[in-house]
Amino acid sequence: MPQQIRPPAVAGQFYPEAAPALAREIEEAFTHELGPGDLPEIHENGPRNILGLICPHAGYPFSGHTAAHAYIRLADDGHPDVAIIIGVNHGRAGRASALQVSGGWRTPLGDLMIADDVAEEIAGALPGFETGVEAFRGEHSLEVQLPFLQYLYDEALLFVPVMMSAQDLETAREVGEAVASALEGRDAVVIASTDMTHYEAAETARRNDLILMKRIEELDAEGLITERQQRDISMCGSGPVAATIIATRALGASSVQRLAYSNSGDVMPSTEIVGYYAAAIMK
Repeated sequence: MPQQIRPPAVAGQFYPEAAPALAREIEEAFTHELGPGDLPEIHENGPRNILGLICPHAGYPFSGHTAAHAYIRLADDGHPDVAIIIGVNHGRAGRASALQVSGGWRTPLGDLMIADDVAEEIAGALPGFETGVEAFRGEHSLEVQLPFLQYLYDEALLFVPVMMSAQDLETAREVGEAVASALEGRDAVVIASTDMTHYEAAETARRNDLILMKRIEELDAEGLITERQQRDISMCGSGPVAATIIATRALGASSVQRLAYSNSGDVMPSTEIVGYYAAAIMK
């Protein structure tokens, strides 16, 4: 049976569809005045203290420079073997939660292959999740992370895509515990894909986001979910972030470092903006 390769859905929209242009845009994100300012250098023998990352998933011109802060820190930290990317279902693929257990995902930079054994173990603990490539049709929250990982590690990295529909604490706990169990003893990073407050005035968005970032930086998954729900904050990936906190805490996380915070108005002035946040979850 041929392997399932999920084709790119948002190439030419969220990022360039030609490989040379995509590589240039990624490099521009790293060197952007709001980015880290330098191109990444992989330290193969780095300490590997990063257990998780939080990265935005908007179009690269808007949030790529914020995501670059997370990925340059990952490069500095070494070379994980596996990345678990946990994203949110924005509704374009129906309401399914899913993870793909074999094959790979394609971007203009090539194919990134799935860690079948890890994916199968996670799937075994999440029987309600779909496991085929079709469930991910049209969804961008996981896809936009892949070119950054490919730029850093080329094909020398395996990954598992996990897409959550429900954003409640119980689901986040189920996902986080399944991921932690599958990663025990492995050199891995868990990447939560989320944007922060959507379409509010910059001052309001920052106030909302600081409340949620405080909970994240306390490694408080329950507090994050509760604050978002009670205050009706329009962060789209609270479930993936909560699941990542739960997973990384089980794997030994002790702190969170805020790496960058920006909003879409920084590059395109507007009265209503979207917030973007990058952080590293550390041993």
